[in-house]
Amino acid sequence: MTLRVAIDGPVASGKTVVGRALARRMAMRFMDTGTMYRAVTLAALGRGLDTVDGDALTDLARTLDVTLGFEEGEQRIMVDGADVTDEIRSRDVEAHVSAVSAVSGVRRALVDQQRRIAGADDSGIVVAGRDIGTVVLPDAEVKAYLEASLAVRARRRHDELRRRGERRDLSALTEDVSMRDKIDSERADSPLRPAVDAAIIDTDGLRIDQVVTKIQDLIGRI
Repeated sequence: MTLRVAIDGPVASGKTVVGRALARRMAMRFMDTGTMYRAVTLAALGRGLDTVDGDALTDLARTLDVTLGFEEGEQRIMVDGADVTDEIRSRDVEAHVSAVSAVSGVRRALVDQQRRIAGADDSGIVVAGRDIGTVVLPDAEVKAYLEASLAVRARRRHDELRRRGERRDLSALTEDVSMRDKIDSERADSPLRPAVDAAIIDTDGLRIDQVVTKIQDLIGRI
């Protein structure tokens, strides 16, 4: 049996860092689906597309060559053959990615790719995102939904940006995170919500390794 672990949750809930750590601990591949939406957003901005033009964004997502590479289990993302792993974390991409990812045509195009990647081999994979357990891999063997308070998530994002050398006002960042929550949870296609059979994990006050262990416990029960 190929083990597929779906980790969902809102922005800065810890799903990416936890998913990566879990994959390392279990010698599995790791896929952060959010990077694919960021890649489409980066390409859209680079081509001067309106990030609320659903038709143009759908055409772009269908034709754009977005591929994931794995180096020692770590994910790298390429667009038209160029590695954009670092560029997709820019402030402009951050500001527009929720709007782009709300477009149904974009989601359909990328979900198809995500499913193919998840089933590419028998090594097992940890997949993090906002609709993994509900849409991308509804039959995943293990599903976890990570939660955290708005204040904690804004602080985490603030600290993450500071480590990258970016300075952002915490109160403004809190508003940004809250707005992304609203967009993600209210979009018509694949809204953010826990799968009915997902384990809900509140990550407030927990270290990364503690959350990883909780998910490993879930894996041990299957």
